Amino acid sequence: MVVDDHPMWRDAVARDLAAAGYAVVATAGDGPQAVRRARATTPDVLVLDLNLPGLPGAEVCRELVGALPGLRVLVLSASGEHADVLEAVKSGATGYLLKSAGAGELLDAVARTAAGDPVFTPGLAGLVLGEYRRLASDPPPAAADTPDTPRLTERETEVLRLVAKGLSYKQIAERLVISHRTVQNHVQNTLGKLQLHNRVELVRYAIERGLDDG
Repeated sequence: MVVDDHPMWRDAVARDLAAAGYAVVATAGDGPQAVRRARATTPDVLVLDLNLPGLPGAEVCRELVGALPGLRVLVLSASGEHADVLEAVKSGATGYLLKSAGAGELLDAVARTAAGDPVFTPGLAGLVLGEYRRLASDPPPAAADTPDTPRLTERETEVLRLVAKGLSYKQIAERLVISHRTVQNHVQNTLGKLQLHNRVELVRYAIERGLDDG
């Protein structure tokens, strides 16, 4: 699904995606319309502009990621401002691409977003990882280690450690000599055990426990 308030841009992105073989299930031109149509069509990937009338893109992302657990969000924005990037990530976006990217970069970003890999315009990835670390230094919302805390397997912990270091699922698969799908399964299992909702929360959990060190 493609959400942008500029009709020509929205239609061009939708055409490029359709030409590449993607099924574009819906488009929307404002925030409330985006929420309604996404809930109705349940897309796998949402290509989302941040500057939307009616409801900001970050709020659209936050609302839909909470309502549609399988949704991946790729923000496609004209803004490279750090505050916008961090707000998008905190809202649950999987990736952030500037509109200056070419069609090939967009298609690659959509494919990687669909696979659950984080996608960021070069130069922004380090910023995002730094924000993960800052978030992790804040007090956790609840007591972390109670007797009921689920136990992760050795392999799940290993995958979690590499996620916290900022590696993509593909890089983790190569490092551990396992398939991309197996990495995804371990991450999904870990999210379920820890009752977390997305990669941002997972990285925060890992950094809180020092799993990104060593």
